[in-house]
Amino acid sequence: MTVPTVELASGLTVSAQGYGAMSVAPVYGPADPAEALATLHHAVDIGVTFLDTANVYGSGLSEQVVGKLLADRRDEVQLATKFGLVGNPANGNRGIDGRPDHVRESIDASLQRLGVDVVDLYYLHRVDPDVPIEETVGAMAELVRAGKVRHLGLSEATGDELRRAHAVHPIAAIQSEWSIVSRDVERNVVPTAAELGIGFVPFSPVSRGLLTDAFDPAHIGDGDLRRRFPRFDADALPANLDVRGAVRAVADETGATVAQVALAWLGVKARAFGLPSVPIPGTRFAARVDENAGALDVTLTGGQVQRLDALADRVVGARASDPLWVSLGRE
Repeated sequence: MTVPTVELASGLTVSAQGYGAMSVAPVYGPADPAEALATLHHAVDIGVTFLDTANVYGSGLSEQVVGKLLADRRDEVQLATKFGLVGNPANGNRGIDGRPDHVRESIDASLQRLGVDVVDLYYLHRVDPDVPIEETVGAMAELVRAGKVRHLGLSEATGDELRRAHAVHPIAAIQSEWSIVSRDVERNVVPTAAELGIGFVPFSPVSRGLLTDAFDPAHIGDGDLRRRFPRFDADALPANLDVRGAVRAVADETGATVAQVALAWLGVKARAFGLPSVPIPGTRFAARVDENAGALDVTLTGGQVQRLDALADRVVGARASDPLWVSLGRE
């Protein structure tokens, strides 16, 4: 298997599908660091070289695991990490810090955990409502001039916030939730990115596992982050499992899996908007990395895309427990 590359932004060429390394930390249940590292190596082996992590994932554990891979394979990888979330998002004890001082402190701590001198793409994980985005991005731009960061990104910014940030320093990529069942970013964020020539990085492209063949509500344990998301509430799941069933019907028609259809659909939509887009599905298992990468060979008909387009209106529950936490609540 060979994964092609995409120019996500000028000077930033990455694999056409990335890897979301939040899953190597125990946010969706127990994670074996050794197995996670083996999965990361397998991803890079098949050409999934765009690795996405964050300082908050497992309180630094994800960066540490990624760092073990980078010790031998830094030149093969396009590395993205994030800052700005503080506390523990898993238990709701969380906050946002976009102060310039925090920007500088965060990059140094991430570089140490990752064991590298420079990060290819550095994201503001969430926009701080108490700090003008111009101030935060101005401090991030200093990191570029210092040689610690090559490109800047934002996560869950609104179209207006993205435009304001881009006026301070070029933004290479915007990362937000985008999937068959989460399409609100298509109203303002995606068109703004396309207009400004900014790449899009969809996270949760298979809706935190919902849009996979393997999803089983019984596997959502007490420590699972999904317990904080309304779509996984007991009263919402029946309708949302019906939505997954509709995706599976398309998967059966194409000889693909549910996850592959969800990822292939994103490719169709990104091309329709005219912007480069690289989804970052996460998994702890090498076999799932192969499955996800197989989506790059899945072709959907126009009729199938139309059927999938209609499913977002059937979803029960918001995509975030706090609407202000994502761009949807501030648009």
